[in-house]
Amino acid sequence: MNTNNNTPDNPAGRREIFSWAMYDFANSGYTTVVLTTIFSAYFVAVVANGLPAGTGTFLWTLVIGIANFMVLLSAPIAGAVADHRAMKKRFLLATTIGCVAGTALLSLAGSGDILFAMLLLILSAVCFSLGESLIAAFLPEIAPAGKMGRISGYGWSLGYFGGLLTLGICLAWITWGKDKGLQATEYVPVTLLITAAIFALSATPTFLWLRERAVAQPLADDASYLKSAFSQVARTLREATRHQDLFRFLLSLTVFQAGVATVVVLAAVYAQEVMGFDSQQLVVLIMVVNVTAAAGAFIFGFAQDRFGSVPSLAVALVIWIAAVLVIFVAESNAGVWFAGNLIGAAMGATQAGGRALIGELTPVARSGEFFGLWGMANRVAAIIGPVSYGVISWLSAGNHRMAILSTLTFFIVGLLLLLRVNESRGKAAAVQ
Repeated sequence: MNTNNNTPDNPAGRREIFSWAMYDFANSGYTTVVLTTIFSAYFVAVVANGLPAGTGTFLWTLVIGIANFMVLLSAPIAGAVADHRAMKKRFLLATTIGCVAGTALLSLAGSGDILFAMLLLILSAVCFSLGESLIAAFLPEIAPAGKMGRISGYGWSLGYFGGLLTLGICLAWITWGKDKGLQATEYVPVTLLITAAIFALSATPTFLWLRERAVAQPLADDASYLKSAFSQVARTLREATRHQDLFRFLLSLTVFQAGVATVVVLAAVYAQEVMGFDSQQLVVLIMVVNVTAAAGAFIFGFAQDRFGSVPSLAVALVIWIAAVLVIFVAESNAGVWFAGNLIGAAMGATQAGGRALIGELTPVARSGEFFGLWGMANRVAAIIGPVSYGVISWLSAGNHRMAILSTLTFFIVGLLLLLRVNESRGKAAAVQ
């Protein structure tokens, strides 16, 4: 089987690695503006305005859960089909168009437009998540041996600066709009158009310079690509014993990412509902978090290559646990700012480190398929974490401090599961 992967005769140069990392730069605006900061708070406070306490938060987490369930079903199959047909780049273009269009159309959602907003959120979030898995599947092809961690960290670091740029432009617009007397229903929609435009423009280098190294694989006469994809994923699941450390890490990642996903989609809601932050304060807070996250991802990439992925990820999870404890006991804005910086450093480390470790444990010839499983694990996490938070908030009539305790549990259990992963054995299994 000729996978035409990254070899000395077919190297990925600096421009191509940069073009790959630019996709992280491009799609980070969607995460920070739509999922984390501006639109999440806008959905709860404006779109779902008038509903009983806690219902808006529950609906927000429900729609995130539905979107991630759809990705859960589709990501492994999409990855396997992309491997067979050598079409990761084409699939990536389609998901990019879908996310950009869905984000732009969200600008039309106003007070009471709950179903309309939920449908567009599902469209954009599904496309975003599939694109995230597809771009990650290029990593084993372009990363030289021993540099997987730093290249993954480089991408995440650049991504946080992309989110920072998008937030900065949105903050300038919000400040100008508030000075002119505009209401949230007037200035928030424009931030969604800004986000969609930056995503589209920043992703352009990826489609110009990133190469599709995979070679299409022939199928049996009686097979179809979809049937072959299902068979390939089923075979992967049957090989859990051979790739036991990969699957152990996928379980650990699923649990601790449930905590990460909860923080990503509910940080702004918590800061707004519990600590009384307004739109400007939220944007500035997330901008600061993006700076520390970029530093965390960049530094962690080198630490991961130097000390190993499992020990480095364990340190990052300890920082997550400390951050959630600070949030739980915080009574002033200063506590939130301190926790935010801890979250930034830990988030950059866990996201970059998790992707790199999956790459190290993955056979290159099946990168799309295995990164589809990585995407599936992330999606399970993004269902369990936020929805559990939303249900607790709903049942407790909006008690966010009680809901945050579930997030702490995810990080503790994820750390215990991570310590069962044998990194060296997993790497050896990937090259057999």
